[in-house]
Amino acid sequence: MFLGLRTAIYHVDDIEKGKAWYAEVLGVKPYFDEPFYVGFNVGGYELGLQPSAGQGGEKADGAVAYWGVENAADACQRVLELGATIHEAVQDVGGGIKVATVKDPFGNLFGIIENPNFKIQ
Repeated sequence: MFLGLRTAIYHVDDIEKGKAWYAEVLGVKPYFDEPFYVGFNVGGYELGLQPSAGQGGEKADGAVAYWGVENAADACQRVLELGATIHEAVQDVGGGIKVATVKDPFGNLFGIIENPNFKIQ
């Protein structure tokens, strides 16, 4: 069962500058801070930053909304069975967080996230 929207990802050319700017804008420090990803808990939702130096195209082209699930592997398998295709397989990114992305039948990226830092309300 899907639990609702959890994470919006923004790509930044410089992860350190992006982290500093968003910390200032949001008024909170990141709860997850690694060179490959910085995550902010904003009122129970996550704003995530990923480095993308040298990435071509518009930034919005890389935006992915991640939908919260209790079990990322099961949810990924279910959407694949319903006609999605794998984009990035389920991976553990640390802290008990597991993510995957699939392409829906229409070519849209659909993100799946299992994140124990966010509880069902």
